[in-house]
Formats: sequence, structure tokens, C-alpha cells
Amino acid sequence: MKRTHTCGALRISDVGSSVTLIGWIDVMRDHGGIFFIDLRDREGKTQILLHPEYPGYAELVAKLKPESVIQVKGTVVARDAANVNAAMPTGAIEVRATGIVVENISQTPPFPMEDGKTEKVNEDLRLQYRYLDLRRPSMFNFLKVRHLAVTAARSHLNDNGFLEIETPYLFKSTPEGAREFLVPSRVNPGQFYALSQSPQQYKQMLMVSGMERYYQIARCFRDEDLRADRQPEFSQIDIEASFIDREDMYALVEGMMKRIWKEAIGVEIATPFPRMPFKEAMNRFGVDKPDTRYGLEIIDFTEDFKKSGFKVFASAANGEGCAVKAMNAKGLADATQGEMKALEEAAKALGAKGLAFIRIEGGVWKSPILKFLSEDEKAALAKKLDIADGDLVFFAADKWERACSILGRVRTDCAKLLEARGKLSIPKDKYNFLWVIDFPLMTYDEEQGRFVATHHPFTAPVVEDIPLLDTNPHAVRGQHYDCVLNGWEIGGGSIRIHQPELQKKVFEDVLQIPKDMVESRFGYMLKAFSYGAPPHGGIAFGVERLAAILTGRSGIRDVIAFPKTQKGQDLMANSPSEATPRQLKDLHIALSLPSQS
Repeated sequence: MKRTHTCGALRISDVGSSVTLIGWIDVMRDHGGIFFIDLRDREGKTQILLHPEYPGYAELVAKLKPESVIQVKGTVVARDAANVNAAMPTGAIEVRATGIVVENISQTPPFPMEDGKTEKVNEDLRLQYRYLDLRRPSMFNFLKVRHLAVTAARSHLNDNGFLEIETPYLFKSTPEGAREFLVPSRVNPGQFYALSQSPQQYKQMLMVSGMERYYQIARCFRDEDLRADRQPEFSQIDIEASFIDREDMYALVEGMMKRIWKEAIGVEIATPFPRMPFKEAMNRFGVDKPDTRYGLEIIDFTEDFKKSGFKVFASAANGEGCAVKAMNAKGLADATQGEMKALEEAAKALGAKGLAFIRIEGGVWKSPILKFLSEDEKAALAKKLDIADGDLVFFAADKWERACSILGRVRTDCAKLLEARGKLSIPKDKYNFLWVIDFPLMTYDEEQGRFVATHHPFTAPVVEDIPLLDTNPHAVRGQHYDCVLNGWEIGGGSIRIHQPELQKKVFEDVLQIPKDMVESRFGYMLKAFSYGAPPHGGIAFGVERLAAILTGRSGIRDVIAFPKTQKGQDLMANSPSEATPRQLKDLHIALSLPSQS
């Protein structure tokens, strides 16, 4: 079974060598009695020539099938000039077989095993036979780039004095954050672990322990509804350091990203990254993770509509904490009725009552709201939005953050429509890194009737804003920073609270977490902080999101070896599955299943 070369290694300089290859039959071709096989392994393909003089030729040829595993011994020969395949790195040579061992005959695969064809196959079928899907060169490359990215991150952190330290998967349930996976404890009946959503509290304990610089490629678990960029289990490059400030973290991360892009895909990225306050990101792009590769920026018209005859705009313009915003989707006046309906539904999903617009066709403004607008208001729109023939303008009038978010979603959807029409070019090979900073420490949740942490409850407030915790919590800025790239939040972190009194105040007085819950969930942490906790901070990067961007994928499933479906199922292994009565008995659990009616 020992091979001398991989299937992507042989070149013209190897002509005359005796070699042994092993791999999968990719393609078979019968050219007038001379049989050709493209033999494939993860490193590439080599053409094998099987001559009719080979002993047992007919019997062997009849037995071979694509995706079968064979071992080939033979001699490297040069192809005729007319038969050189310039598209293959090994295309100048072939191996004339002198011995073939059939290791395993494959059944006919359930779908074509070719890049360009397999992508058209139903994804559920591909996931059911994931081990076949992963044989494709493109899938191997996705996982290889992921590996190279993680390796580069490890090297950078090692070079900067960080220690890789593992933390437990089994943790305790916490009251804030996403829904958790609970794990029953057999030896502690009625008690449960939670699978760690992130190593947040453990890594802060490592700082209290004096480790100073920690990282790990951490597995994290969240019982959330799934989508293209979300899985129930995922990996993150988790980082924490003591005696640092935000500037130190920016420099560390920028160096790590520079190394990842260089070593994973050979691209040089520019540093330092631009920085943008949260409010500016929301005002200009309607989202705190903006894609800055294209324009379509949002413009504020709150002052312009304070005396408007259009009551919807005037009410918002004069309302406390409200705003009137507009965005010009330049060139999209040809949007269809179906496209307009989809844009409106997206806006309504974010709380809009409708989606006001003005369409400019043949130099004429067309809109149901035009009759309510004054000439001065129209002039302000034309000037600020640079309105021209063929444009389509959208409005949002609501609470400031909601108005921004509505147009942020419309902006993203309009960009896709314009790109599909060839009217907007969003460069795929451009990497617009951005730090989004100066987030509010907390936001008010109207449903809960209290403030909730914008990031998490361990984020330190900006020092000069600490007095505002008692008088105006909404105005307190957090020492929180997000690393954003092309519309994706690839990483987020903060400088942490390290004083027990301040942490307890945030828990109890601001977030209004009951004292008994603070003690049961975080008591050990507050106690640890009372023993000389150092100033510290950190950040975490989603490995799957990084790999998806590096490989040009729109979702993360292709950069995960064995992903779950949108229902959280592994179709290959048929999980999750039912527990046996004995297992449930051992765990002291009785099932109460929902009605099937």
C-alpha cells in the first residue's frame, strides 16, 4: 500500500521513474483497446495507461468502476506533444501500468462526482452521502484553506507569547445569551450541565489565574434556529490577554488577519484597519456590520421633514429618538412589482408599516407620497441623494435604530438586485476590513422592560461614562469592538470588567438580574475578582465565517466537514436519535412529547 508519489506530484522530470500510486478512479476511457484511467487523490490526478498486453486486461477492465480504489505500479512516460493536457499539473506525463491491485470496487455513486455538477444536486442528498461529496477537489480545497487559516492564527498567537489552553465543554447554564444545549448529569439527578456557548467566563478565570495570554480553537454550542451562517456547533479562535487596552487588541488582530490572508490564499491585506463608530455605521449603512465595498448610503432627512405636510414623516421627525431616513438605489427604477413586494415584506419583517418610495422614470418622479411633499422637500431629496433618471428612492420613518435597520436591509437587497442587472459591481477579491467601535454598553428591551447587554454583561464601560450608569445607562459606551469584513461580523470582543464592585453593579442595578441569580450563576466569578483580577480583554473569531470568506462561499456549510441541516440534523449519521428507556431511566428523565395532532 506504500505509494511513492501522490497523484498530483509527477512531472516531466520524473519520466523513466518506477512509481506506485494509490487513489480513486475519477474517469475511465476506452480508446480503441487502450484503456485510460484518471487516478485521483486529494493532491490531484494522474493519467494511467493500461495497455491490452497487460495480463488479464479484459477481465480487469470489465471489473473497474469509477470511485473504486486501486493501487497502480508503473513507469512514468512522456505524453506525445499533441496529447499534453495543459489544464492538469500532471498533464505532460502518464503512468504506464505494470501492476494494478484492486483494493475496493465502488457502487455507482448516487450523484455525479464532478465539480460544477454536484453543486446542482439537492443538498440533502449531498449531506446524506457527505463522505462522497467531500471527495471533490473543491471541497478538499475549502477544508484545506480552513486548515491553513487556523494554522496561521495559531502561529501568530504563539509568536506573540500566547498559550493554547483548553477549557471545558460542560459548563453551567447562564441567564443571558442564546438558548443552550442542556446535558443531564447522571450522577447528580435533576441537575444539568450546559454545553458552553463560548469559553467567556473560563478565559476570564485564566486571566485571574495569571496566564496573561490565552487562546484556543474552541468548540461552541448554541441551540438557535439555523441559517446559512449559523450551526448548532461551531469553532472560534478565542483570545484573551491581560494588561492590554483596545489599541493593543487592534494591533494583535490586524497582524493575525494579515498572516491568515497571506498564508491561506496568498493575498496581502492593508493595515491598520479603518475604524467606524457604531452610530456612524448605523446612520450610513443601517447595520453594525456594513459592507463598504459599494455605496448606496443612507442619508438623514429628520430636520428636512420637521414641518412636512406628510404626517408620517413629520411625526417621526419630531418624535423623541426618531428619525426620517432615505436611500437612493441608483439605477433600480426598473424594479418589478414582485421585487418591490419582496423589499416591502423585508422591511415589514423589521417593524416597518410599509415602504415609501419614489421612482424616477423618464425624468418624472412617481410615488403615492409626492402629493404630500413640498418643493423644498423635493429639492432637499434631489440634492442630498443625487437623484437622477432611473433611480429608486426608499424611505424609513421610525425610531432611530429601527429606521436605520429597515433601510440597511433594503440596501443589502437592492445591491443584490443591481448586481444581478449588471448595474453594480461588488468586487469579490476586495477585502474591506473595518473596526466598528463605540457601541452602547446596553440597550433597552421593551419586551422585558429592562436594559440588556449589547455584547455581554462582562464588557467594561468606557471609564468616563461610568457615572452615567446611575443616571443615563443608555448613553454609556462600552469598550466593545467588532471586526467586520464585507458585511460579515467575523469577530467581536471587548475589554472586560475586572473590579467586583462594578461587575456586581452592572449585574444587579443596571441589568436587574436578581441577586440570588447573580450569586448562583456568577458568584464564583465575583469572588475570583476580589483576589486581584488584572485588567484584561479579548476577542473571538468565527472560524467558519473566516473560511467561508476566504473560499468565496455565501454560507458556512461547505467549510464544515459534517454540517447539520437547517433542522439541526446530521443526515449521514441520522442524528439526533431517540434515547432508549434504559438511558432515560439512568438519567432520571421522563419525556413529555408535543402532541402529534
